[in-house]
Amino acid sequence: MSGDLEELIIRRTFRLPAVEGPVGDGAVAARQFDAVLMSLGFKLSGELFARLSALAAGPVIDAAVRVLPIVREMVGAHVEHNVYFRDFPKNVPDTLEFWTDCVRGILDVGDVLIRPVNLLSLPAYGSYQHEYAEMVAAHDELIASAGDRVTVLHAGAVLAEEVSALYLALASSVTPLSEEDVAVLRELALHCATGPQPVSIPVREHRAILNEVRLAAGAELLVDTVTDVLRLACLLSEGDVSLRAPTRFRSFRRPVRRALLAALDAVIDENPAKLGDVGAYREPWKRLGERLHPHEYSRFICAAEVFAVARGEVRVPSFAGRVERLLADGDVAGAATVLRSAPGLLFRSLDHLLRNAFGDAEQQEVLLALDSVITEVSGRVLLSVREHLDNRGTGARRIFAYRSGRGLSIPDLRYPIEAEVLDLVRQSIDAEISRRLPVGLRIVLDPDMVEVALPLSGKGISGGFGMLPRGSIAPVTGDLLRFFVYWQERAQRTDFDLSAVLLDGEFKACGWLSYTNLTAMGGTHSGDITSAPDGASEFIDIRLDAVQAAMVLPQVNVYSGEGFEEVLESFFGYMARDAYQRGQPFEPTTVRAKSELRGAGRIALPLVFIRTVDGWRVKWLHLYLSGAPDFNRVESNHVTASALARAVVERDYLHVGYLAGLLSAGNEVTLWDGGPITEPVTFIGLARPDGLPTGSQVITPENLRDVIPA
Repeated sequence: MSGDLEELIIRRTFRLPAVEGPVGDGAVAARQFDAVLMSLGFKLSGELFARLSALAAGPVIDAAVRVLPIVREMVGAHVEHNVYFRDFPKNVPDTLEFWTDCVRGILDVGDVLIRPVNLLSLPAYGSYQHEYAEMVAAHDELIASAGDRVTVLHAGAVLAEEVSALYLALASSVTPLSEEDVAVLRELALHCATGPQPVSIPVREHRAILNEVRLAAGAELLVDTVTDVLRLACLLSEGDVSLRAPTRFRSFRRPVRRALLAALDAVIDENPAKLGDVGAYREPWKRLGERLHPHEYSRFICAAEVFAVARGEVRVPSFAGRVERLLADGDVAGAATVLRSAPGLLFRSLDHLLRNAFGDAEQQEVLLALDSVITEVSGRVLLSVREHLDNRGTGARRIFAYRSGRGLSIPDLRYPIEAEVLDLVRQSIDAEISRRLPVGLRIVLDPDMVEVALPLSGKGISGGFGMLPRGSIAPVTGDLLRFFVYWQERAQRTDFDLSAVLLDGEFKACGWLSYTNLTAMGGTHSGDITSAPDGASEFIDIRLDAVQAAMVLPQVNVYSGEGFEEVLESFFGYMARDAYQRGQPFEPTTVRAKSELRGAGRIALPLVFIRTVDGWRVKWLHLYLSGAPDFNRVESNHVTASALARAVVERDYLHVGYLAGLLSAGNEVTLWDGGPITEPVTFIGLARPDGLPTGSQVITPENLRDVIPA
């Protein structure tokens, strides 16, 4: 189990927990460890190298044996990446020429083709025609470049301290975590139940996870709403803690029933008005009542009222219902007044209130209500509203990204809001966020971090390596872009297809690369693999100096078989390298990002590459299209895919640069020039620099949520 925990720390913090063992001369083993890491695009920090060198060789070798498989998997180097065309990207035939050769392979000399042929069933098509070793032998060795990726592994504290620190960071996150991080939090909570606990747990779904552990330990539950109890019951039944999907409640043991009812009873006893929250989830409450048997516990009178409300035996007007009735009657000022008692909901309802306000007087009532409660609203909600207002009235399409990763883009047909009103609200939010930010810090900001989007929610974002939040923009280096996809089917024949749409400045397709178009507009496809019982890879290679398009939109289509959430493994990534470097189709030192494919749709849109006056840049999408059950192809979905990408590309996301601007009022903020840092600072960058002085605080994409004020 300690090995699993060590892997979690390495993956999420790029720190190796302290290696225990006798002192000795481990310098040679440490150098060998470092050399293998460098072949994967990693290296030991100076401090970590010194620590390992002071140990005997045995513990260093044991650490290397544990760590190397982890970093290989992080960048996708744990599998063999073969290609259909052995010499890819060289000697890839024209598409028509290739199909003709495949057909000729089934004909004897002199035969005339007079019958229909299923091209996908041709013996020369869809499976590797050579062994992996043959492909490797056909390629020159990679020439190292100064532009190759180097990810530093740093020295960590003892494992128990690292685990506790990661647990506290995840549990106290002010933004919802990704599904992967939620699973990590749940695992860590089991190990940290008796240790230090977070001062606050702002996200309700995270609170349910900790309550599950507290319940098992016999500790007091952390609940202050009836919905907290419902979420916990869903989690205990292995259901949806977000309450979006129905949960089939299990039969609970008597101590669990008693604890849940006691928690409900205490909430209602303290504030009977919270019975108004029951109506939002009336059906789940009815089903839960059948499992909790509240009639068996006569002392929990207040808890029994919850189920009476759910059954309709007691009528309690819901808070949301009161607001909806006022809005339906056109009483915007009245609705704003009522919403003062729910500050977060007031701000989330802001657009609706402002666009329906009649005249200056009613608008002023809404603005006064906002100002009266703004100090009580979470920083995440304030920033979300701020980002929303930045895109109001810009003409950009609305983008909806769901928990499953599925995306939807629609025109913005809402009634406009006066620009002056929007400016007033933005100024109020900026002032409040500034008030909550720390002061007196010396901040060093990596310029490449400026356009990284603030992670206002991790939902719908897949895990991986080098990942950035949706809407983040990063520079692209090198002459070549190479996309890759890998998948391994579980139980049935599965065909994933890697494609790329080339878009003009109006987001119209001007070409594409796929198995039906192997070479086009400066790009080359590695060839189609139609099943993957032992795993399969496809690549697209693009010479950036030969591309005439304004954008390149990679996509992964499920052509047939299992979906992204059903296969044993699937991931997408991209490499950047210079043309002279040669090398194999997959080279771990050139991998810039690797994204797990685990969305609910059948078409994945991980990111888009955009040509700018300063060169090419990448913007993260993290989106999926539902697609068809089978036979998804770039030729049939490029219009929908490009519309969804356009909604993200044209949307203004709140970036680190926005917060840096606010921070500059009370702190010393300087841009990092890449040189050494000699004094303790707060460093904000894509990765922690080696040799950062003791006492420095580090903010990287892995813990960027920490910059969002509570």
